[in-house]
Amino acid sequence: MRLTLLGGGGFRVPLVHRALVTDDGDATGRCTELVLYDTERARLDAISSVLAEQAAAALAGNDRPAPPAVRTTTDLDDALRDADFVFSAIRVGGLEGRARDERAALGEGVLGQETVGAGGVLYGLRTVPEAVRIAERVAAVAPDAWVINFTNPAGMVTEAMQRVLGDRVIGICDSPVGLCRRAARALGADPDRAGYDYVGLNHLGWLRRVTVDGRDRLPELLADATALESFEEGRLFGADWLRTLGALPNEYLHYYYFNREAVAALRQAPATRGEYLREQQAAFYAEAAARPEHAFAAWERTRQEREATYMAESRESTGGWQRAESDLEGGGYDRVALALMRAIARNERTTLILNVRNRTAVPGLDADAVVEVPCLVDATGATPLATGPVAPDQLGLMLSLKAVERAAIEAATSGSRSAALRAMALHPLVDSVNTAERVLADRLPSNLSHRG
Repeated sequence: MRLTLLGGGGFRVPLVHRALVTDDGDATGRCTELVLYDTERARLDAISSVLAEQAAAALAGNDRPAPPAVRTTTDLDDALRDADFVFSAIRVGGLEGRARDERAALGEGVLGQETVGAGGVLYGLRTVPEAVRIAERVAAVAPDAWVINFTNPAGMVTEAMQRVLGDRVIGICDSPVGLCRRAARALGADPDRAGYDYVGLNHLGWLRRVTVDGRDRLPELLADATALESFEEGRLFGADWLRTLGALPNEYLHYYYFNREAVAALRQAPATRGEYLREQQAAFYAEAAARPEHAFAAWERTRQEREATYMAESRESTGGWQRAESDLEGGGYDRVALALMRAIARNERTTLILNVRNRTAVPGLDADAVVEVPCLVDATGATPLATGPVAPDQLGLMLSLKAVERAAIEAATSGSRSAALRAMALHPLVDSVNTAERVLADRLPSNLSHRG
């Protein structure tokens, strides 16, 4: 099986490779060739050095199947041709683009974060045209391939790509599975034996039930402040607010429920997340180029630092606390991607939380809206499971954000500045039309060429 990874010089590619190398499952459907595509040859070379060392370490003293052969290319059609799966993890504009987006938003006093608020809209406007172009090339060169999208904003990008490729595009994220597993562990339950009722959009979802042996144990967790605040989301939101909600929110909802505190913390930080990662990763790639024989050690050290500082400002605004050791393992999305590929390639029926076309799963949203819900996955793809009624506050926020996503897609694909303004000004975390206009004036992508 051939897997093509778009954004193959990206920093987190070794996590995907690690999952492939350690895949001890049935030989049927195992990845035998990994094709890395990127527009920057130097980044491909650096990551290739990491992968070579990682493969050797994984095989040392283990009776494992041979790791997938790794090939690199800067030609998109060459990368896509004969692919069985395409994993999209591109970053249009690089970390420099992210850093500028975040600063433009914070300069206007609104949230600067790459997937939420003004930053998310800007990132979507810049990314959707390239994602659509990729979808068109997949349709032309590899029409039978499955596309697994991790490119942010993942829900928006997945929906845009689905307009070209339909249900063969499936979006993934590691946030829901991380939340579910942490909640189960806090209950003393085996995360792999529990069932999870989760509903939302990407980076905007709620865990409503945790079922163990046929019984919902979330009320038990909500009643136990010690257990509730023993894991990341409990500390982030606080036991009192979680009890008030009656659900466990995705970590990104901290930007909505505690927006004023989050913005204040971000504005006071010495660097935005984008600026921090830009400098950190620049140092890694430079070190990997200068000493390729030590690229893996440099990558692992950098990864640990990256994970430890994840959402640091939000943690600071809630009293300051360090992430648990179990949350520093990294990845998550790589394991979701592998589980998804296994289920499709081997027809292994499983349930995963994915970003897919709604159909009739979530009442109140139309059939083509991409939602993030548990799905039944097999060789035919991913089918969303019915969620039942959604609480009014949750559905209202989902409808607002879906309108923002669709206005951004319209702007990115048609070049309409009016649609871009609508996307920015209608976002719940952008507090003024004038603010939206000023942010767009500073960061309006060049593809938005007319007023219509």
